[in-house]
Amino acid sequence: MRNHSGRGLRSNALGTLDTVVMAVAGSAPAYSIAATTSVLVATVGLAGPASLLYCAIPMLGIVLAFGRLGRIDVNAGASYSWVGRTLHPFLGFLSGWALVVSTTIFMVAGSLPAGAMTLSLVDPALAENRVLATAVGAAWFLAMLLVVLGGARLTVRAQLLLSGVELAILVFFIVAAVLHSGAAAAFDWSWLGFSHFDGPAGFASGALIAAFYYWGWDVTSNLSEETRDSRRTAGLAALIGVGVVFLLFEAFTIAVNVILTAEDIRAGGAGVLAVLGDAIWPGVGGELLVVAVLLSTVATLETTLIQVTRSLFAMGRDRTMPAVLGTVHRKWNTPWVAVAVVGTVALVMFAASTALGSVGDVLQAAVAAIGVQIAFYYGLAGIAAVVAYRRTLLTSVRDFVLGGVWPLLGALFMLWVLVEALGELSAASVAIGVGGLAAGLVPMVHYWRRGSSYYRPARLDAKLALAADHGRTDTSSHDTDYANRSLATEF
Repeated sequence: MRNHSGRGLRSNALGTLDTVVMAVAGSAPAYSIAATTSVLVATVGLAGPASLLYCAIPMLGIVLAFGRLGRIDVNAGASYSWVGRTLHPFLGFLSGWALVVSTTIFMVAGSLPAGAMTLSLVDPALAENRVLATAVGAAWFLAMLLVVLGGARLTVRAQLLLSGVELAILVFFIVAAVLHSGAAAAFDWSWLGFSHFDGPAGFASGALIAAFYYWGWDVTSNLSEETRDSRRTAGLAALIGVGVVFLLFEAFTIAVNVILTAEDIRAGGAGVLAVLGDAIWPGVGGELLVVAVLLSTVATLETTLIQVTRSLFAMGRDRTMPAVLGTVHRKWNTPWVAVAVVGTVALVMFAASTALGSVGDVLQAAVAAIGVQIAFYYGLAGIAAVVAYRRTLLTSVRDFVLGGVWPLLGALFMLWVLVEALGELSAASVAIGVGGLAAGLVPMVHYWRRGSSYYRPARLDAKLALAADHGRTDTSSHDTDYANRSLATEF
């Protein structure tokens, strides 16, 4: 990986454990359970565990796709670079734009409950004050902004503390839920089947919400330029991270089905995890799980900031967005201009969010809208992996399944979910999700007409890239030329 003095991100800053922690924090287990369980139950009822299971299988295909693409193109822009170099630069830019829009929306949707939860620990009545909750949430956001500005090492140290305490609390409550004697319903294996779904559209709606649960593990790819042995580490860390959060999601969703009634879940809303905690350990459990959700929310705000700022950095570096976004701080080796821009935009959105209704209303519309954008760029990345590795797929059964069939099925599943769910979403969610993507056409056309070299990419071909990486000498002159060009966007 090449470094340019004063311009490159700090290479070799993160190890394998650091990257695994970032993958888990990116999916935000406690926050995702708290913010999304009531939405999932309202959509699919008792089929919540099944939605998470059947979304996890194709999601692993996308994780494999990201890992394989990261082996041949180390780039902070991740799918923005990969899709652009395999399918088409326009699709690549829109993949990056989808991530930028979804993460920006999430930073507001995630900070609002962080403010409300902080206030609830002091006085539950204060949590109902939307303006005060927004202000406290914005303060948490600014704190994480400063941590991210301080560099990858500071970021991961904060994550080790935040996520370590969060996971300890969650594991404790999983054990406590198993030992809990009271139950609203007996566990039923049908919760992991298809019988509780309301047809294909209902299944797709549940899968779209489940995609939001898992989303965030791909921060490992955005950190690839700052990771030791990133061609191997980023993909491995993502696989481990998704495995960990899958077990947590299933355990808590089943616990909610068993211990709480439908009325309890509806009444709990975004605070359903606190309701579960009180049911398991009256008087103390609810507050402990609120602490876990608060830590998870703050942790995932940090990883989300990493994703959006690294993506904007890659876009600025490629001149598909203002070049100043590619500026790196000489001391901290962080894209400080991108961090400042994201912070300013988010603060404006915080102010606007106070006029959008309650925290629950904002969350419900935002989760569904983000799901549309996640399905879009994950689906394109899955197809990109198959195209990039097309000349190696028949070399072994392993390559055919892990490099072709599974990523392709994951991609097709994501795109099917996207199409099916659009008809079921509210007008607000469609406007946020589709409108946010459409807004990307403006900078895309502008910088394409200005002649950005991103729109004349070196094609990404795994066979040639792997040969170049291994230093093979038996490649043709065409292959050698490819090797020289294939790493052109890496720093």
